[in-house]
Amino acid sequence: MKKSMYVLLGLVFVSLCYLIFISANIVFSNDIALPKAKKQTDSRYRLVLITRDMDTTFWNKVGKGASRQALKEGASLEIWGSYSNNSEQFLKKLELAIHSKVDGIIIQGLDTDEFKELTKVKAAFNGIPIITVANDVPMKESLRRTYVGSDQYRAGGLIARQLLKDMGTEGKVVLLSDEQKEHYHNERLKGIYDTLRVYPNIKIHNAETAESKDQVTTTMRDQLNQMPDVNGFIAVNAKMIGPMVQEIGKRSQVEPYFIYTFDDGPESLPLFEEGKIDGVLEQDPETMGEVSVQQLVKWLNGETVPLDINGYFTNIRILKDKRNE
Repeated sequence: MKKSMYVLLGLVFVSLCYLIFISANIVFSNDIALPKAKKQTDSRYRLVLITRDMDTTFWNKVGKGASRQALKEGASLEIWGSYSNNSEQFLKKLELAIHSKVDGIIIQGLDTDEFKELTKVKAAFNGIPIITVANDVPMKESLRRTYVGSDQYRAGGLIARQLLKDMGTEGKVVLLSDEQKEHYHNERLKGIYDTLRVYPNIKIHNAETAESKDQVTTTMRDQLNQMPDVNGFIAVNAKMIGPMVQEIGKRSQVEPYFIYTFDDGPESLPLFEEGKIDGVLEQDPETMGEVSVQQLVKWLNGETVPLDINGYFTNIRILKDKRNE
């Protein structure tokens, strides 16, 4: 009886050995394609560009530059975002990118507590580097690695100097600004004020409003009623330029006024081309996209650590309407 049991156990053992041998042979056979460890040359960083203004001319150019540079770097780039400045959807996209554990995030800065919480806590906890592009949120508040875009303080100064050149050193000027007071917006205002305040005969009035068309229209109506002798307008938030010009046009021709804005609003350049704006501060969104990807990949590769916390500034210039000269 014992002998039969030993024979049976022996057969089971031999069978198991045979099955293990066959399984190993199949696994290591050249006919089976196993997942291979990534070679260093095959490694592709997964990057995400996130904006609140999808499908606008300015941000399409940022995306174009970023995509082109990602191709050069051998990285993958996805462009996510929301439409019509939908901050809630925008923040959800940022949170999704963090949960997806992407290698790096390039993002239009949003100066809110919710944004800062996501970047300072969740992204930092997961070790995901963030670069702000076009609109900055300071590093102390966001823990972003760097900023790529215009020097917004200098941009405000340039547009103010163009106003002085066209209007002279005497007159009343309305600054139409956003009541949310984002960092990039405040820097523009500082640049404008610091340039104009040295001229005592220039009176500046800062009119704050929400970004909606109805609110901008109401604010402009009030300003025109209170200051019928106003000489110039600067839309510090470029998204407000459309309703601004429209309301001015209801009262009179726009030609007597000196009107300026920045190019990151969807109506800025079309209105400039129609001759309804005297000057536009033109930025370089394609280069912003290129440099942001370039610097992020350098950081991921350990080539540039740390990145310049003050940022990498791109070119700006004034587009001037010369038809009325």
